[in-house]
Amino acid sequence: NMRLATLTTSLLASATFPRSTIAFRSTTSQSSPKLFQFGSKFSSTTRVFMGDNKVALLDCPSIKLHDGTKHPAIGFGTYKVGFVPASASSVVADSAATNTIERTAKECVGDALDCGYRFLECAEFYGNEHQVGEAIAASGVPREELFLCSKVWTTTIEKGPAAVRAQLEKTLQDLGTDYIDLYLIHWPVPGKHVEAYQTLEELQKEGKIRGLGVSNYAWEDYVELKEATTVKPLVNQIEINPFLYRKNTIDNFTKDGVVLQSYRSLRDGKAFSDPTLVKIAAAHGKTTAQVLGRWCVQHGFVYVPKSVKKERMVENAKVFDFELTEEEMAVLDTLTTPETIQTFEGLYRKCVNRDTSKDGTMDGVKMKITLD
Repeated sequence: NMRLATLTTSLLASATFPRSTIAFRSTTSQSSPKLFQFGSKFSSTTRVFMGDNKVALLDCPSIKLHDGTKHPAIGFGTYKVGFVPASASSVVADSAATNTIERTAKECVGDALDCGYRFLECAEFYGNEHQVGEAIAASGVPREELFLCSKVWTTTIEKGPAAVRAQLEKTLQDLGTDYIDLYLIHWPVPGKHVEAYQTLEELQKEGKIRGLGVSNYAWEDYVELKEATTVKPLVNQIEINPFLYRKNTIDNFTKDGVVLQSYRSLRDGKAFSDPTLVKIAAAHGKTTAQVLGRWCVQHGFVYVPKSVKKERMVENAKVFDFELTEEEMAVLDTLTTPETIQTFEGLYRKCVNRDTSKDGTMDGVKMKITLD
């Protein structure tokens, strides 16, 4: 028995196992971020006891940011996971909605980590960072294997530098870490967001933040910020999917070296029955969710799906074993309508002052921005 165990261990250690692969075609623009495939941190012996799906996530490609940081190409979003903010769009749209919490954030994030997700997308506004931290602690996943991103909310931004500092300390405490990989300005609060970002620059010098970024910035917000700061944002997190593909805006940021993180990558499931998606999914033997995710990956955007169901977490991550044709990408690129652009404009105008003392007003809001 001892000889058999030794022989088995030897064979496992010397074996080679299939790697997850990424096919990155020329369906993106010349300036799109490139995806890199890196070797796994795990030995062959360890990998054999993992499922193929987990290995694929642990071996997922990375996108190189302009400071050299390797950003995982896929992450797990934690918005409305275990907690629904009072000013969430769904709550505001339907005051009678109960927004029932199916599972806690600790349970969901624990499942995501078990599936192999290592990039966690968090925020002050999400109201669940303490549970995310509990899930991380319970998982046993080493801090160095994680890529943690958080965002500071509008109310804190409005209060000024001291509040921004205090919130970062709370986020670090809640997540159980002494540094954050990426820290973003959640919305470009008029007259306040530049000062908040300058505070983040100071915190970066102090070693509490590795990388800085922004979220929901129009190109004009970015230009305003860039003129008054010294550290260029690494990322801009905005809604991106085939039904809201603002190509001119995306191209502007990409050409300036800013990587796009995509939220609502799956459009909250509202487009899963779209005939174009259904047809493409059938051609590849994939789900419509996987087609949406693959579209993001193939364009070079950071893909951030979220679900409270473990089986969906696994499904959403299966986007690295197939590729869309140039024709399919081109068709998906045309699904954005004037109506969705108009909806985006209204949301932008509403949200830059959201929850602040100027909520509900157009005070300071940029009325002319690059919409497409």
